[in-house]
Amino acid sequence: MTKQDIERYTLDAAGVVIVALTISGFWLSYAHLAEVAGQHGLRSSPTRRWAWPATLDAFIVAGELLMLRAGLRRVTDRWAIALTATGSVGSIALNVAGVNGTGSTGTVPLLDYVVAAVPPTAALLAFGVLMRQIHQLVDQPAGHPEPAPVQAPEPPVTAPATLAEAQADPAQPLPPTTVSCQPTNPLSEIAKSRPRGGRPPSATLEELVEIGRIALAEHGTLTRSLLRRAVKAKGLTISSERQTDVMTTLRPEIEAAAETGPDSA
Repeated sequence: MTKQDIERYTLDAAGVVIVALTISGFWLSYAHLAEVAGQHGLRSSPTRRWAWPATLDAFIVAGELLMLRAGLRRVTDRWAIALTATGSVGSIALNVAGVNGTGSTGTVPLLDYVVAAVPPTAALLAFGVLMRQIHQLVDQPAGHPEPAPVQAPEPPVTAPATLAEAQADPAQPLPPTTVSCQPTNPLSEIAKSRPRGGRPPSATLEELVEIGRIALAEHGTLTRSLLRRAVKAKGLTISSERQTDVMTTLRPEIEAAAETGPDSA
């Protein structure tokens, strides 16, 4: 078992534990809030008693889903953060306040408050750990494929100008050919000396992003087809995976351009 396998299995096990912790903490908090609702006006209606905590915990679920979407898009959603924080803080506060449901505050042990506060706090912390892992996976730079080795062209074989004359006279031996001993050209000169035609060379992600940014400035928007045409105009190629990486990187700029509308010029 390699190091990568151990890391993957550890991350999978941690994900299972985090999900289980989030679900159990959320359920315990929800059930306690239902009991609090039953002690304060909703005792006669079990359906309303169990539906009431959703008016608070639904903010947590909605905020967490929006934060997950923002994390996958590499953006910050302040509304999602506010919803999650409001729902989580409110859930913790009401769980703790619900311990005084009988009104005898002087006889309530301190541990009762701790027991009431642990489930919503655990659910909040577990979700924070989960979001951290997602952000690390999303922010991980895409691996650039190693460039294919460039083989230097064979040294040219030169012959004297009198070769044709020597061939015309069979009795005369052919002059010895000479092999050029010039040093190998640099990679840049080799690339320039290649004949035109064939499959165009590929480009790095940074170069493709810059080409996409220029096309976005020219057209006011950017689609996969526009990106492909812009790259092709530069004499380069781009794969579907690279198109996805470029579109994901430029998505905030594309959305900003869509909100401002096309240039008046």
